[in-house]
Amino acid sequence: MKASLFLPIVFLSGCTLGPDFSLPGFDAGKNFKQPTSSRATRIPDAWWTLFDDPELTRLTNKAIAANNDLAAARARRNTARALTGVDRARLFPQLDLNSGNGINRASSDNIFPVVDLETQNYRTSFDLAYEVDLWGGNRRSIQAAEAEAGAADSLLAAQRLGIASEVARQYFLLRGLDSQQAVLNDTIASRQESFTLESSRTNAGLTDGIGTTRARTEVELAKNDLANVQRQRGAAEHALAVLCGSRPAGFSVSNKITIPKLPEIQAGLPAEVIARRPDMRAAERKLRAENARIGVAQAALYPKISLTGSAGLESLSASSFLDWQSRVLSLGAGIAGPLFDGGANRANYNASRSKYEESLSAYRQTMLVALREVEDALVDIKGFARSRNALEAALASSLDTRNLASERYEKGLSSYLEVVDAERSILNIRLTLAELHAQQRISLTSLAQALGGGWNGI
Repeated sequence: MKASLFLPIVFLSGCTLGPDFSLPGFDAGKNFKQPTSSRATRIPDAWWTLFDDPELTRLTNKAIAANNDLAAARARRNTARALTGVDRARLFPQLDLNSGNGINRASSDNIFPVVDLETQNYRTSFDLAYEVDLWGGNRRSIQAAEAEAGAADSLLAAQRLGIASEVARQYFLLRGLDSQQAVLNDTIASRQESFTLESSRTNAGLTDGIGTTRARTEVELAKNDLANVQRQRGAAEHALAVLCGSRPAGFSVSNKITIPKLPEIQAGLPAEVIARRPDMRAAERKLRAENARIGVAQAALYPKISLTGSAGLESLSASSFLDWQSRVLSLGAGIAGPLFDGGANRANYNASRSKYEESLSAYRQTMLVALREVEDALVDIKGFARSRNALEAALASSLDTRNLASERYEKGLSSYLEVVDAERSILNIRLTLAELHAQQRISLTSLAQALGGGWNGI
């Protein structure tokens, strides 16, 4: 084949069908609705260390190392990376070695005379096949595979961020329950003393016994509240066990009422948040993949050129197999193009464009959800701070009410019911405060997750 015949092939092989990718525009806004500094907090990769709690750090590190969902995400990432090699291989010729030895025997009862009834055949050849990437379909396939691998990387980062955030949520919930348990233990002890005191008064004939029965009721109600808190704590501990890749039966977190500190986290600008979040990067890379597949589908509408070649040795005798006269050689070129396929290739092309539109909508929706999650976290942080101030003021007022009620009861100016009501209000406020302390830290966890913190170094 003359060299001039290859020039059009070389020229056309530089063509790449399909649209080149460009990131779609989207107005993320200049600021968030809730007031926050435009200067974002530099969140470390191990963002959970901001809470300065060694136990939280230990549990989070364990979960990242042993969580099964995260291990599955790593395997999916590795699979996607490996599959890119399959698409890259299509750009190169395929070379195979074929070797064989055969024995044939012809029938002696044959209409044609046969000189040798038995013959042997020896053959070894190198077979070459190459499909010219005439329209850039293979190159678009590589772009799609690399984008999918990038998306798998980002999804792994998002999974890691989600696992760490869920560990922090369950941990803060557990610590809030520890605080509630401490409050209830103090309350039970206090109510038990009141019950003992009222019983002695009743036995001495100083009261009619209503205060005694009322005090015993309050003791049992507090024990019921304690049982509910212990049940919830057990569920939180079991959730942490699964997150850490451990059996619940062999996993425990010691009780502690020390409250982790509240770090200050500033959201910064919406555009910065979108650039940092791993789910946004995954959505963008999936969009890139679908854009590249449009080119793959478009290339299928046009003819394909393939080159083949084979070279080796073939002989009827083993003794002459290596002789120069036993050499064989073949070269070929072929062209194949779709003439009639019932519209399958055109339908596949239309489907690829529709899939791109679907991914584009998913990309925009992911962006809106990202902005909403930041706004939600900021609203929670601000609202919980206001609630805490109100509850602390209410607790101070309830303590004063309890003291006044106790004085009136001691002087015989009121019944024991006023004391009970005052103490019940104090208990409810203290339990709500303990829960609120946990929710404040959970809201900061949600903000750190919404800002995309801690998704590097997987």
